[in-house]
Order: sequence, then C-alpha cells, then structure tokens
Amino acid sequence: MRDANPQTIHLKDYTFPEYLINNIDLNFVLDEEKTRVVSKLTIHKNPQSQDQNTPLVLQGEGLELISIAIDGITLNTDQYQQSDETLTITNVPQEQPFTLSIENIINPKNNTALEGLYLSSTMLCTQCEAEGFRKITYFLDRPDIMCTFKTTLVGDKDKYPILLSNGNKTAEGELKNNRHWVTWEDPFKKPCYLFALVAGQLECIEDTFNTMSGREIALKIFVELHDIDKCDHAMQSLKNSMRWDEETYDREYDLDLYMIVAVGHFNMGAMENKGLNIFNTKFVLARPDTATDSDYEHIEGVIGHEYFHNWTGNRITCRDWFQLSLKEGFTVFRDQEFTADQTSKAVKRIEDVILLRARQFAEDAGPLSHPIRPDSYIEINNFYTLTVYEKGAEVVRMIRTLLGEEGFKKGSDLYFQRHDGQAVTCDDFVNAMEAANDFNLKQFRQWYSQAGTPEIEVTEQFNAADKTYTLTLKQQTAPTPGQPTKVPLHIPVRLGLLANDGSALTLRTDGYQSSDELIIDLKSEQQTFVFEQIDKKPTPSLLRGFSAPVILKIQQGLEDLAFLLSYDTDTFNRWEAGQKMSGQIIFGLIDNIQQGKSLQVTSLLVESFKKILQQTWDDLSYFSLLLSLPEENYLAGQMVVIDVNAIHQAREVVKLTLAQQLKDQFLDLYQRYHKDESGQFDAGSIGRRRIKNICLSYLNKLETEESYHLADKQFETAKNMTDQIAALSIITNSSNPAKKSALQNFYQQWKNEALVIDKWFTLQACSSAKDTFSTVQTLMKHPAFEITTPNRVRSLIGAFSQANQLHFHAENGQGYQFLTDQIIALNSINPQVASRMVSALTQWQHFDKNRQTLMKDALEKIINTKDISKDVFEVASKSLGTIA
Repeated sequence: MRDANPQTIHLKDYTFPEYLINNIDLNFVLDEEKTRVVSKLTIHKNPQSQDQNTPLVLQGEGLELISIAIDGITLNTDQYQQSDETLTITNVPQEQPFTLSIENIINPKNNTALEGLYLSSTMLCTQCEAEGFRKITYFLDRPDIMCTFKTTLVGDKDKYPILLSNGNKTAEGELKNNRHWVTWEDPFKKPCYLFALVAGQLECIEDTFNTMSGREIALKIFVELHDIDKCDHAMQSLKNSMRWDEETYDREYDLDLYMIVAVGHFNMGAMENKGLNIFNTKFVLARPDTATDSDYEHIEGVIGHEYFHNWTGNRITCRDWFQLSLKEGFTVFRDQEFTADQTSKAVKRIEDVILLRARQFAEDAGPLSHPIRPDSYIEINNFYTLTVYEKGAEVVRMIRTLLGEEGFKKGSDLYFQRHDGQAVTCDDFVNAMEAANDFNLKQFRQWYSQAGTPEIEVTEQFNAADKTYTLTLKQQTAPTPGQPTKVPLHIPVRLGLLANDGSALTLRTDGYQSSDELIIDLKSEQQTFVFEQIDKKPTPSLLRGFSAPVILKIQQGLEDLAFLLSYDTDTFNRWEAGQKMSGQIIFGLIDNIQQGKSLQVTSLLVESFKKILQQTWDDLSYFSLLLSLPEENYLAGQMVVIDVNAIHQAREVVKLTLAQQLKDQFLDLYQRYHKDESGQFDAGSIGRRRIKNICLSYLNKLETEESYHLADKQFETAKNMTDQIAALSIITNSSNPAKKSALQNFYQQWKNEALVIDKWFTLQACSSAKDTFSTVQTLMKHPAFEITTPNRVRSLIGAFSQANQLHFHAENGQGYQFLTDQIIALNSINPQVASRMVSALTQWQHFDKNRQTLMKDALEKIINTKDISKDVFEVASKSLGTIA
C-alpha cells in the first residue's frame, strides 16, 4: 500500500548499475500457498563504477526470507538489512565475481495483484513486467541487468504435470512422493522482466515451423482441457507472424522451441517472455461459434506483437522503463503492418486512427498527458498507455514516412546489428535510422520528449492570374502538465490536389520533385507552400494516410467534403471526408438541441450515402466503414464542453434519417449478403458479414416489426459469433420485445464459455437503454461476475465507465459514485486493474461545472481512501493536479 510520501522516479536521475549479474540459477519447489525459491546469482562489480565498497541493494517485495549466503558462507542478520522493498548487503566482494545464494518463501494463492508468481484457477503462472520479478525473489530488478537464466521446477505430478520456463528443456526426472522436476535453460541474456514460469494441468497442440535458414522450430500452445479445440487459429497466426518477420525484417527465431500458454487471470493482453509467451485467454482462444471476426483479427495481431518482441524487446531491450516506447512503439508499428498485410491496409489504418483519436488524443488533452518517453513516474505500470504504445507507433511510422520503406529497412537492420544483446534507449534507435540514411532527425526527436497533440491550421489561396495555389500551414501544441512551452515539431504532411473532375493534379513546388502526391516537411511554426501551373482552384487532400498524429484544421464546407468522399483516391482521406461531413451535421444538430430548435438532416448527407451504396466495392470491409458514423466518444473529444445527451440524440437523429431515407438500399444489401459463411475468414466473407450487420443496425433504428424480425431471426439462426452478437447488440439497443428473452437465451447457451460471457456483460454495460445503470448494478451481483478476474472487471465495470458515456456521465453522478466504490474495492485486490479504471474520471475538465464537481469529489474520495495503492494514487492525484 501507499507510502506517506510516494517516491517519484525521474529519467534525469538514471545511473548505471553498480553491480552486474552474469547468470542466475533458480530452483522452485512449487506449492500454491508455500513455494520455496532458491536463487544463485553470479555477480560482479560493474567496471564502469568508480565507487569502492558500494552496498549491494536488491529489490524484493512480499518475500519471506529464509537465508542468504555469499560464496557458500551464510550471512548473519547483522550483515544485511531488510525493508519492505529492498535487501541491502553492506559488504560484498569488490575485486572478483561472487555467488550470492538466497532462499525465500512466497504465497502464490494470496497474490491477487497477479504480479510475480500467482495462482490462476489451478495453474501457477507469472507476470514479471514491469517489476514483478521482485515478488518472486530478491534481484536487481531493472531492465538493464541482463543475464542468462537456468530454472529448475519441482512439483507434484498430479497437480503440476506440465512444468514450463524460458528457453530449451535440458533435463528432467522423477522424485519421491509423486514429484518430478524439469530444468530449462535460456542461452540468451535477458532482463528479469522476461522470466516466465507456468505449472499446471494443461493440454497442448503442437506444430513446427521451418525457418529461412532451414532450422525446424517446435511450436506448442498450452491451454486447459476444455479449450483445446480453440487453438488452431492462434497456431496459424504464430506461423504467419514468423514468416512475415523473416520476409519483412529478415528476423529469424533463435531458440528451438516457442511456447504460448493461455491463462484466465491476466492483467494485460499478453507477455513476450523469451520462448514462453503467457497470454490472456482472450487473445488465444477462438472458434467460429465463440469468437467474432474482430476477435480473430485481434488474436492474430497480438500473437504477432508478442512474437515480434523477440527482436524488438527481447534481443534488444530497454535501458530503463522511461524507454518503454522503444520496444512497444516499434513493435506496435510492426504488428499494425503485419495485420494490414494479412487483411486490408485501408481498413487497418482507419481502425488504428479511430482508436488513436478517440482515446490517445483524449489522453494528450488531459491531466495525465505525457510524452512517449515520460520524464517521471511513481508507478511504472501506469505508463503502459496509449501514448507510449499507439502514439509511439505513429512516431515510428513517421520515421518510415520520412525515410521511405527502403531507408527504414536499412535503419532497422543497422539497429539490430548495433544493439543485439543490449539494453538501449530511444535515442539509439533514432541514431541508427540517421546513420543508415545520412538523414538529420535532430528536430524530429522532439516527438519523444514533447507531450500533447499538435494542431495544424491550414489556410489556402488561389491566384488565377499567376495560376498558383498557396497553402499556409501553422502548427501549435497546447500546454500540457509540466510543459507550458512547446517547440515546433518536424511533421510529415502527405498531400494531393484534386481538379474539379476529381483527377489528381501534378504538384510543382520549390524543393520537391514534381508528383501527383508529395510529403512536405512542416518544421517551422508557420510555412507556406506555393504550387504552380494550377489552372483552377483545386480541392486539397491533406494528411493522407494520416501521415502524422495531429489535429488538422481547415475550412471545408459540406460540398467540399462530399466531393472528397466521392473522388479522393486516398482511402483514409475518403473515409475521413465522410466522417467530417457526418460530424459537421451532428454538431449542427447538437447546437439546435441545446437551443431548443427543430432537428433536420441535410439531404446532401443522404445523397452522399446513396452514392456510396450504389457503387461496387472490392473491399467490403472498407465499404462498411464508409457507411459508419463517427463514434460518440470521438465526437465528445471535439467539444469544448461535452454534452453526452446531445451527442447521443443528434447522432441517433442522423442514423434514423439515413435508415428512413435509404431503407430499401439497406434492406437489399442485407438480404444480398445474409448467408451462412461460418468458419470462413477470407476478406470477402468477413466483408459480407460487416456489411449485412451495419445494414441491420440501420434498419433496426426504424423500430418496426419487420426490423425486429430480421434481428430476431439472425440471432436465433446464427452459427457464428459475429452474426449472433451483432444481432443481440441490435436487439439490446432497441425496443425489441424479445430483448429480455434473447439475453437469457444467450447466457444459457454460453454460460460455460468465459470469454463469450464477457461479451454478454459488455453488451449490457454499453447499452443505450434507459435502465442500463440499474442493469449494471444487478449484474455486479450476478453469480458469473468475479471482481478478482480482470477480464470480467473490464467487461462490466470498464465497459460501462469507458464505453458508455451516455449513462456513465449521468447528471446525478450515480455513475461516478458507482465507479469510485469499485475502484476502492479493487485497490486492495488488484491495484493495477484499479488504476486503469480511474481513467474514466480523468477528463473532468471537459464537462459542465456540475459534472466537474462530481468527478473531482470522486477523485478526492479515492485519494483519501486508507491504504490507497501508489498505482491508484498517482493516476487520481495527477488527474486533480495535486502532484505533477
């Protein structure tokens, strides 16, 4: 629990370690309540150290210390000091390596925080990133301490028939009293956060992968018995990832064995432990009737992400936790590109930007704003954020945009060559990119240290006499906590100009080679670009492909946006034009709602949608995105004072109008694509499901017997989860009389499938129905709800507070009080999960005065809770501005 004065860790205070560890030999005698850990560390003084007789300070939390010995000689209690978080040995050998032996006891069953070694159902497993290893044994728990690991596991053969750890299995044997042992050795040096251990009653599917050099790698996925039929997609995803990394980055897997284990209790999505990835079941298990198309894609993406970490995270890791985006930003970028190559590049890019703008931009605009390389933290777990991950990936993407694909590959190759086996910094990554391409990224580095989302204001001028078209771009970034003054960033802006007939114009401007598309470098606070030989005023297509994570401000009328929606050849900007067009109309309706005026949707939007519906599309998933309206949370992010009720009402009016005016077209598309293609995951099948389900969503806004019948029939006859959950969601968010029975039937059908029941909880928590809050309260008492299971907490409490702004932000504050109570309850169970729940309260400054007061009161109550964890304290305090 929290100290009276929690310590803030600063990047500027980094110092190299005084001692280094060559290797560690671990021995575990496993028991769910009393696991004995014996560690033998070979340690030597760091040659960089100039200090003599520096005490050896090891980190450890919640450990029962049994004994300590140096070179076989047991230390007396007066030869070391223990605190709640450290073990300090005053006198250790300085001139030569020594062996430090430590024996301690831990209790996995009591470890509800799920950090270190803990119990998940009947399985023992670990989570050591970021600082979980110190809850297993005393160690120099920092990422720049890299050593080789040898691990021996001893356990009961009935309770723990499977014993797994990092690396390759080197020995095994039988012991008395129905016990057995297995030894694992990882020949590659790694930091302790990549250590892993799993022991339990598990089943396994196996396959092999032949590398580009001809080596055969054994692949194994371990799950509980009842999940063994849901692993095939995960295995194929792993093989796809391995092949892609070889073909794209020339990176080959290095061990003889690659293992994945799926566990039901996990704080994160997955963990890239060397050779033994531990995954949340959500990102492994899939069968057509239990997992949606989106689940299948996410599983492949997350498996790819963790595999890609083998080089961008494991072989090369972070010097310190401030460099977290070094491995996560680069690896997110890699998994995004992998998924784009496996599915649709256009759709993947749009979906990534939707997430970034709805949630990361909000993070940038709030009290928790921080750079992708933070300057300080109290609890590092709080910085596994969208900024570090998603914005970090955008920064890597911009480097590739500036260098080109070939230049980026050269830079990556040099990075791997220079730093294999090292713990390095973000600057080392950028240095390699510069050196490989003789390209100056000095100004670009500001993206790593400057927080906030830049805004680019664009003005245009056409001179008919000179046949010139001028664009003036002005950048600014608003002040953020701790950074009142901002500097101009190096921003790549990809653009094109369209003629009146929709054709692409040739761009001719000083400093750039003529082309129909350019990437211009915005480096100053304001720059002007003059394009020559332009006969008539063009329509600009700016920030194509979302070439930088910025907010673009330019005067564009509905007609301009309708033109881009019809003619822009850039798939992102074509979609963006539709989003802006719909958004402008929705915001106009919001103004009318607030002023008590009548509500009417312009026919221009209906006509634009009709044109889209009449066209033939090869990429049906992209087609479905063109038919989608902006989400409510994205719209909220564009308001000075968020009005959740007006946002919801206005958006519903637009959706209803489109349904009324285009009913026949939606019905025709639905009937054309409503077919059973369960088990088929090609682009065409996925696209047809997306189209029919968005059409069904529009049709059910009509609230007619016919629309109800369509949804009911799809729900009752669906043979895949994509169609079944889509229909149930539509039923739940309408006045369909079958709502109650449909929810009951779904639960009875899937009550033994935890991941499906998570969907059942989430669907109800996110409902727009008037009784949603009382439903959520009732679901908290449901026998299937477990507050100790992170997936279940996220599916109900997290979904309601973070994905249902209409009801969470109820004017009477009942949503805030509910969340506050749950955070306080979670704080003593799992501080990491509790702290992530606080994020729903951090945007209080963007609401009206009444809601601001209620949210601040909630945050104050959390801060003043007795024994509040430092995880929760940091987020809540920074949200109120009580600490920097």
